[in-house]
Amino acid sequence: MSVHQTQLDLMFSALGDTTRRAVLARLSRGPAAVSELAQDADMALPSFTQHLKVLEHSGLVISEKKGRIRTYCLAPEALKEVELWLSRQRSDWESRFNQLDLHLKKMKETLDD
Repeated sequence: MSVHQTQLDLMFSALGDTTRRAVLARLSRGPAAVSELAQDADMALPSFTQHLKVLEHSGLVISEKKGRIRTYCLAPEALKEVELWLSRQRSDWESRFNQLDLHLKKMKETLDD
C-alpha cells in the first residue's frame, strides 16, 4: 500500500467519528485552543485530546504550542486530498450510471419492438 493511500485511510478513519467532524467544522471558522474546542464535547479532556491526536496524525489538522496553550487549525491541503478522491469516485459512478441508463434504454427499445 502506498504512503498516499495509507494517509488517505487515516483521514477517512478520522472523519468517521462525529466528535472529530465537529472539531473540523469548528476549525473551519478559524484556529482554536484545545480548551475552546473541548467546550462542546461531552467527555473528559484526556479523551477529547485523543480525538485531536487522531486528527493531527491523519494530517487533517496542525497544532502549535505557545507557552501553555496548544492551538489547532485545519490543514486545507489534506482536505483537498479527500475532496479529490471523492470527486474521482463521483465521476466514476456517474459514468457507470450513465452506461447503465443507456443499456436499460436499449433493452426497453428492444422489448418495445
